[in-house]
This record gives sequence, structure tokens and C-alpha cells, in this order.
Amino acid sequence: MRARPDILCIGSVLWDVIGRTPGAMAPGADVPGTITRIPGGVAMNIAMTLRRQGLRPALLSAVGRDGPGEALVAAAEAMGLDTAHLHRPADLPTDSYMAIEDARGLIAAVADAHSLEAAGAAILAPLADGRLGSLDAPWAGPVALDGNLTEDLLAEIATSPLFAAADLRVAPASPGKATRLLALLTHPRATLYVNRQEAGLLCATTFASAAEAAAALVGRGARHVLVTDGAGPVCAADATGQITRTPPGVTQARVTGAGDTFMAAHIAAERRGLAPAAALEAALAAAAAYVAGKDDA
Repeated sequence: MRARPDILCIGSVLWDVIGRTPGAMAPGADVPGTITRIPGGVAMNIAMTLRRQGLRPALLSAVGRDGPGEALVAAAEAMGLDTAHLHRPADLPTDSYMAIEDARGLIAAVADAHSLEAAGAAILAPLADGRLGSLDAPWAGPVALDGNLTEDLLAEIATSPLFAAADLRVAPASPGKATRLLALLTHPRATLYVNRQEAGLLCATTFASAAEAAAALVGRGARHVLVTDGAGPVCAADATGQITRTPPGVTQARVTGAGDTFMAAHIAAERRGLAPAAALEAALAAAAAYVAGKDDA
């Protein structure tokens, strides 16, 4: 019998195509570098980190039955991820993400999550049909949600009885999708993981620091928030106060997926029973190791 998962990762599961160059790029530049294709997407990145932290994550997403989809599912299963509950539409292609990074960080990216958006609520079927939960016995564990889901589906999740007992951990996926999370901003069981820019978009303003952004989100009714700011201080906040820590300094080898690694490591640290400050420090250490290019991040 398949072991029950420790956490559900709901959102994008796709192929990341990342082009990296060690120097600085100008707009329109054509430079030497490396191009890799690796499993990615916010939900997938979170699941991979959780698995390395010793947890059993299950993926809820849409992955096509095309060649890229079959290869992606095989890669996920080889890493020990639970793919049994994936929605596998025959008429939709597997999603993908393409990014360019240079020595300074992310230059540009395009996320094609159209199949996930088209699948909509079909990816949530295991939470209603008894495989992972039902209306009478909703899923009672942690859930990592990402903003690649449509605004309508995130709003549905915010009020759905299928999530009435869940510990929701929510990330916007990118600044361009941050406002999709507005329906979950004041959710009584939600923790939001955003960067300073995304916090500003949720509050329709700009902030000078992560601490200022975190205070504003809590002031607007957020239960618990963690706000990152690149290499700047990170702030965790709730109604009882704030904790601020500065990320370790590392030589940057990669950027894409760092925020997802931070979120997953924080979830895992809390599940291990670490106190808030220690959980934040553990998450920052894991994200720094990831950015530095360490395989065990």
C-alpha cells in the first residue's frame, strides 16, 4: 500500500529550461553559456526540497501524456515523489518554463502554465473523491499552494470545505501573479511566502524593507507571513511580532527555484518542531546552499 503523503504540493509541475552565462548580459546580447532542462515549477521545486528534507510530498497538478510529460513523471518518481494523484490530460501538452540568468541573477523568464490553468479544479479531484480527502473528512495536513493556479481556483480554495482543516502555505510564483493571492491574504490558516515586491503588489504600494512589508501584510489581516528581499534581511511576522534575519552570503551559481527552496525548508523545519527563529535560520541556510549550487540544498 502506498504511504500517505506528509504534504500536498499543488500547482506547477513542468520542465525548467534555464540558460546561464557567467558574465553580465545586456538586452539583446548573444553570449556563451550553458542551457539545462530540469524538473521544475513551484510545486515541483517545493516537493523536491521537501523530499530531500525527509518528507513524503504528493504532487497535485496537470501533466500531459506527451513525451515531455512521461519523462517528467518518471523523473519525479525516481526522486521519490508521489505522482499517483497527478491529473494526466491526453489533450493538453506538458507545461514549461524558460529563464535566462547571468552573474547578477535572473534576466528574464517566460512561464507557460496554460495546461495547469486549463485543467482548473480537475487537479483537486483526489481531495474530494476519498483518495486524499472528502467533504466529510477533509485533508488535515499541510498544503503548499502556488500562484500558477488561476485566480478563480485560488478563490475557490480559500472558501472550499475540502481545505477546511488544511495548513495552507502559499507562494505567488512570481510578481506577475502576486495579486492572485488576494483571496487567501486573510485566510485564518494560511502562511504567505512572498518577496518584498510581491508584498507591495498585494498592498498596492512599495516597501523599503521586508520588515515594513511584513508589518503591512499582518496589518491587512494576514495570519503569518515570511517576506524575503534577495540578499537583504528576511522577515517572519504574525500578530505577536517579527523576527528578522540576514541571509548567509554566498557566491551565486543559480537563482531560479531559490524562493521555493526557502519555503520548503521552512515548512520542513517547522514540522521538525523548530522554534520560529530557528526555522527561519534553517530555511535561509537551505536557500543559500541552493543558490551556491550545492546538490544537497
